[in-house]
Amino acid sequence: MKKVVLITGASAGIGKETAILLAKNGYKVYGAARRVDKMNELKSLGISTLVMDVTDDVSMTRGVNQIIEEEGRIDVLVNNAGFGSYGAIEDVRMEDARYQMEVNVFGAARLIQLVLPYMRKHKYGKIVNISSIGGKMATPFGGWYHASKFAIEGLSDSLRNEVKPFGIDVIVMEPGAIKSEWGSIAFDHLMKVSGETAYKETVKRLSTAFKSAESKNSGPEVIANLIKEAIEAAHPKTRYVAGYMAKPGIFMRKILSDKMMDKLIMGQVNSLSKK
Repeated sequence: MKKVVLITGASAGIGKETAILLAKNGYKVYGAARRVDKMNELKSLGISTLVMDVTDDVSMTRGVNQIIEEEGRIDVLVNNAGFGSYGAIEDVRMEDARYQMEVNVFGAARLIQLVLPYMRKHKYGKIVNISSIGGKMATPFGGWYHASKFAIEGLSDSLRNEVKPFGIDVIVMEPGAIKSEWGSIAFDHLMKVSGETAYKETVKRLSTAFKSAESKNSGPEVIANLIKEAIEAAHPKTRYVAGYMAKPGIFMRKILSDKMMDKLIMGQVNSLSKK
């Protein structure tokens, strides 16, 4: 019997690559996104697509119910939908901050609530939460994005021990820099929100540094392959780390003090902004 997978944010980047990879390897894949028109390629590969907005409870409930009606089960949930809303904490509107948390945290949590009864029923399940190395370390102007990913890390740790007795694994992915729409959206928002405020000089340096390093970003297939490895492991690790600068970044976060980490991050920003 084919394993049934629900992947959110499947219209681009990691979500899209994961949907394609798993479908090619014998999984029954449902790709969900707001932009269903962006998933025509997935349809051509036999992937079922769903219109789903992870800030809309009706949308999420309808999507999960459709899968259950058609397949009778959901074996794997990949909580991939998310974005980065960048800007100085002083400048970001609370309305935008709440939306960042709605998409990146509460949407993922609600889908977990919706699929768990079916996973428990079958005494099997894999819940993959896409975090980031930004869930372990923070750069300036990404406060609300980092808050959302730190939250996903803690949520996953609590959930893991709650559902383990039911044969369900909780897996956290911590990507580094990945080629996707994420970066351009995040930094376009940064310039819009804080590009002309009291923070503009640092914003310019950070934006320049980001653009100079962008070409080094890893392809999303790196994370897609890791997701496949994790969900096929009999005893998966709790966390998987991959992508440009991911492992060095996590290692430095472990061994350096907060102030040393601050110096390292800002030193990199200043160095890259001069290239």
